[in-house]
Amino acid sequence: MAIDPTRLPRTDTVIRDADWALDDLSGQVHERVAFSGVDLTEATSTGASFSDCVFTRCRFNAGTHVRTAMVNCVFVGCSFFEVNLEECKLVGSVFEDCTFGLFRAAGGDWSFVSLAGADLKKATITGVRMREADLSGVKAAHAKFLGVDLASASFRGADLSGADLRGSNLEALDPLTATLKGAVIDTAGAVQIAGALGLDVR
Repeated sequence: MAIDPTRLPRTDTVIRDADWALDDLSGQVHERVAFSGVDLTEATSTGASFSDCVFTRCRFNAGTHVRTAMVNCVFVGCSFFEVNLEECKLVGSVFEDCTFGLFRAAGGDWSFVSLAGADLKKATITGVRMREADLSGVKAAHAKFLGVDLASASFRGADLSGADLRGSNLEALDPLTATLKGAVIDTAGAVQIAGALGLDVR
């Protein structure tokens, strides 16, 4: 479902069809910028900041970004193939119709992020804070969510079949509204899921 235009951040500047491939964006600060068709392939950053920005049909492929903030941003039709995000902050950001092949994220804060309907089948997410994230309808069969804080996240209609969920907070995961066949969980996760079913674990 397309994003309601009235919910997009207000932007003051437009950067269109720029070639930032291989660029080092470290330390750059962008606020209320609309990026359209920008090529960020193999771009890198450490400590960059993007806030209230809109990215449309941008390519982040094979980039590595460390301790970079992309807060309250909207990504529409963007490609994140083989992207590495380390200790990045994406609080409140929204992803719509984006691709995440071989995507990797480690650490950082993704609370309140919306990934509704995203294809995360080949993604590996480790140690990320994803409290109250919208993961409804995600296609995450065989994905890896390792040690992820998923407290109060929404999983309605999510396909997590065969996913590795060990070490993650699964207290909000209702097995009656998500597909979990073959998913790998640890003892703590099993207790949380049993609790979601109303079982008394002793």
